[in-house]
Amino acid sequence: MIVNKIQVGDFKLGKEERDAIIKVLDSGRLSEGPKVREFEEEWAKFIGTKHSILTSSGTAAIMCGLSALKYHNKYKIKEGTNIITSPITYIATSNAIVLTNFKPVYVDIDRKTFNITPENIKEYLEKNNNSDCSVILPVHLMGYPCDMNKINKIAKQHGLVTFEDSAQAHGTIYEGKKTGALSLLSDFSFYIAHNIQAGEMGAITTDDDEINRLVRKIKTNGRMCDCKICVRATGQCVKLKKHEKENPKNVEDFDPRFSHDLIGYNFKTMEFQAALGLTQLKKAGWIIKKRQENVKYLNEGLEEFSDILQLPFYSNKISYLAYPLLINKPNTISRKNLRTELEKKNVETRPLFGCIPTQQKAYSYLKKEYENKLPNADYVGQNAFYIGCHQYLERNELDYVIKTFKEILGKRL
Repeated sequence: MIVNKIQVGDFKLGKEERDAIIKVLDSGRLSEGPKVREFEEEWAKFIGTKHSILTSSGTAAIMCGLSALKYHNKYKIKEGTNIITSPITYIATSNAIVLTNFKPVYVDIDRKTFNITPENIKEYLEKNNNSDCSVILPVHLMGYPCDMNKINKIAKQHGLVTFEDSAQAHGTIYEGKKTGALSLLSDFSFYIAHNIQAGEMGAITTDDDEINRLVRKIKTNGRMCDCKICVRATGQCVKLKKHEKENPKNVEDFDPRFSHDLIGYNFKTMEFQAALGLTQLKKAGWIIKKRQENVKYLNEGLEEFSDILQLPFYSNKISYLAYPLLINKPNTISRKNLRTELEKKNVETRPLFGCIPTQQKAYSYLKKEYENKLPNADYVGQNAFYIGCHQYLERNELDYVIKTFKEILGKRL
């Protein structure tokens, strides 16, 4: 029997990672600086966008992105308007919407991908006559891409902005492009359990120059300076003349770093996270491929239980965050009992988040509004869970996971 727990996620701090941290310490620069800028440039290249802006977390990225859309000269989305999003995802997406003074509205999901569907989005908009909507915010859950071509088409027809939540889809490919490059803007999270890991860090990706400029300002308390790296103190600021024109009422000794024309947040990033993220980004191809191989191997080993469990569909275009499972026959075994027995045998599990408006206490004020309106999301929220498929799992550990499922489910067949 394997003694060590088979974790949902793992992070190996090797020589490369340790050296990266030591270099940051030796540089004397801890708050965001050259490593943050390097990661931004490399991440934009990896995703295929013009810009990438780092934030302190994925939640912070969504909040900055939504705030930027309020201030944007072209879009100017109004506070209090509705944002269509997924009821099945980590709660941070909905929290960011609420905290930036918008209203999340939920449409049902597809049971196979756990993602909101174009059909359900279209039905909601037509039934509610747009219902004061401003944004569609689809979530690429567990690495599965939403049908962005159809969603973008619907958004265009109704005059809405599309904002992808790609927090869980690092490197997933849809129609030849990576998620995060399929809409006006997108957010990412580099949480420790995600495919590209940095501990706590997030990013916005976009091709839009104005969103890039606004997010850089908003994440630094709304300051007037929007330079990638502020070098004003050296007398080499390339935007000095621009900043001087912005000087409110010709304030003597004006400094754009400490003058603020927007209300923003302190969502800056430290050099440590960016340095760690760069070490993982170099391994992105291996990480994605290894996770795909693990998903395929687990699917083959658990095929005999595909009537009881919905196994994840396999594709070499998907960058899998984890190995999600949906119980098709809860009368055979409940999620609670299956997770309990797996945990007893050192296979770590997580519920698939829960249906936000009907199953999350924080959003209980929406429960009556959504009762019986999200049948797939309600079912998934009660019966889906996930285990690890991360790149550090060895073949003997995967075999142990398969053996453990057979021992538990074999008793019930």
